[in-house]
Amino acid sequence: MTEDRHSRFPDAHSDRDRAGHVPLTPQTQSPAYALAFADEEFLCREELRPVRLQLELLKPQLMLDEQGIESTIVMFGGARIPEPKNKDKARTNTLAELTHFYDEARKFARLMTEKSLESGGRENVVVTGGGPGVMEAGNRGAVDAGGRSIGLSIVLPHEQAPNAYVTPELSFNFHYFAIRKMHFLMRAAAITVFPGGFGTLDELFEALTLIQTGRMERVPFLLFGKQFWESIINWETLADAGTIADKDLELFKFVDTAEEAMELFENWAPEPPREELPGRER
Repeated sequence: MTEDRHSRFPDAHSDRDRAGHVPLTPQTQSPAYALAFADEEFLCREELRPVRLQLELLKPQLMLDEQGIESTIVMFGGARIPEPKNKDKARTNTLAELTHFYDEARKFARLMTEKSLESGGRENVVVTGGGPGVMEAGNRGAVDAGGRSIGLSIVLPHEQAPNAYVTPELSFNFHYFAIRKMHFLMRAAAITVFPGGFGTLDELFEALTLIQTGRMERVPFLLFGKQFWESIINWETLADAGTIADKDLELFKFVDTAEEAMELFENWAPEPPREELPGRER
């Protein structure tokens, strides 16, 4: 990260270095003497959670600003969907049938990154969860086009490194799911959702709820794989039951190919956030 602002006071780096070159005494070796901002044990205390939340919000924000990223194309999707050449290794027959969405995700990311490069790679930058499966396909498609892409990883109980196609300078790691999801949506110019599991569903419904309730501007919201999504969610039943409004079904579109998605994105007419919730009485 860069330090562009000049201050008449000593900077944090200098004081941290000075504090590390003091005589070893009982006082200087005590945890109490450590500079607060350089004290990892202190920062990990339960009471410091608000500070850690702020840091996790700020670090990616500042670094994305420094990299000139102005808007993103969000790609959510399952980590367990392999590329077609590995479909024989899929855990289930259904996963094997879904492998073509790896190629569609890769193609969509390539087409979108080619569009991004027309504006200098600042707009419409692909962002994924940085993992395997559909996420890997998204980052890989950006590499195919010769562009950059973002990976927003999360610390999980099992060891997992970012996929090899994430741009290293744009590879971030998160402790808090909530802050990670905020970063997915803060710059979103479009949201695409490929078949996936609980994590994908969580991301889908949080983003959809923000748009439904007017807490987020409407953006193209594209669900890849109409047959898959209609088989796991009975959208019409929700509307018929009155738990959502008929108009809520207009907040997203089904697509099956990268070309369909690009056409919808290109022809999207911007809309302001909702001011009222259809079907809900005041």
